[in-house]
Amino acid sequence: MPPRRRLALLGLLGLVAFAGVVGAANDRRSRDTKGTESVLPTVPPGVGGATSLPSGNGLRLSPVARLHQPVALAVRTDDPWLYLAEKSGRVRALLPGQSGGQPTAEPRLVLDLAGEVTTGSEQGLLGLAFSPEGRLLYVNYTDREGTTRVVEYAMADGRAVAASRRELLVVQQPFANHNGGNLVVGPDAMLWIGLGDGGSGNDPGNRAQSLDTLLGKMLRIDPRPSGGRPYGVPPGNPFEGRPGARPEIWSYGLRNPWRYSFDRATGDLWIGDVGQNAVEEIDLEPAGSLPGRNHGWPRFEGERLVSDRAAVAAVPPVFQYGHAGGNCSVTAGYVYRGRRLPALIGTYLYSDFCGGGIRALRKLADGRVDDRGLLVAGVGAVTSFGEDADGEVYVLSLEGPVYRIDPA
Repeated sequence: MPPRRRLALLGLLGLVAFAGVVGAANDRRSRDTKGTESVLPTVPPGVGGATSLPSGNGLRLSPVARLHQPVALAVRTDDPWLYLAEKSGRVRALLPGQSGGQPTAEPRLVLDLAGEVTTGSEQGLLGLAFSPEGRLLYVNYTDREGTTRVVEYAMADGRAVAASRRELLVVQQPFANHNGGNLVVGPDAMLWIGLGDGGSGNDPGNRAQSLDTLLGKMLRIDPRPSGGRPYGVPPGNPFEGRPGARPEIWSYGLRNPWRYSFDRATGDLWIGDVGQNAVEEIDLEPAGSLPGRNHGWPRFEGERLVSDRAAVAAVPPVFQYGHAGGNCSVTAGYVYRGRRLPALIGTYLYSDFCGGGIRALRKLADGRVDDRGLLVAGVGAVTSFGEDADGEVYVLSLEGPVYRIDPA
């Protein structure tokens, strides 16, 4: 490895860990106090200055930008710009070229929260989403105390209006890992918020199974003020009115739902739940299925029984894989619904932060999935995927590059 690239990687490793990578290391050490130790496996190389990454599947990754630790991407209605969150606390917008090439304009600063965000371990600015009409921006970040905050800003002239800041949700985090952090506005126009179990190893507080806490859950809220509160609880949430349960909860038993997405054609919800020491899982909540699903953590890691805690009626993952071959942390993506790659339509794309590459699943008629394996090799440290207004899919690497998946 060239010395400059080696130094860059060492600097990266000294700063950050994502989606359970540090969490898994901490779990193995049985750390039960909040701290700042950062332990990471080597980030796979191969995403440096490549102009394309060819594969035998007729696909390539076309670089569209290089940012500082990009972790999330969102788009606005009737707006051609892509909006990306950088872990360090900034939201930037870029306008890719027509062929998916380099931006046609310099990335524009949309929001700067760098002074408010802590970036240790799995913390930082972790997610963003827009209201259906694009008038409001929602961000999810951990503040200087490590507390999760979901905040709303009004948009004007393509930028967030700082004075319009409105806080929706504040969640205390007992540890520095398993913060979740994704935000998605679903097909129901509600705001979906994924939260991890609060960190440490083996979920010591059994938070993922406890309905009186938001940790370890998928939340569904109406972000509009309601009854004097900053948000409402939409009809259909399964635990509304149940004593001792938080009404925001949609499903539970999750370790760290780092990334998740809705299939824009079917409404199915795909969740990548980061495993602990052995198993990574992808959960599927089909559109129209009953809410209130229990995904099993911390009694189960995937379908693997890992705890002697009380038995739970858990829904198994639709797909799981182990840590052989350098895998460590699933990065969930999207079901492809674009037009440039017709052979991929209906294919679910995902990655692993350490194992790298772009991988694929296909949902079968009976609800099971078919593993289509590796589609594109050579890209590592994948923190997130994104989808533009046309359904084309982008890939974000913590090392800086943002790619679009294109025909070779």
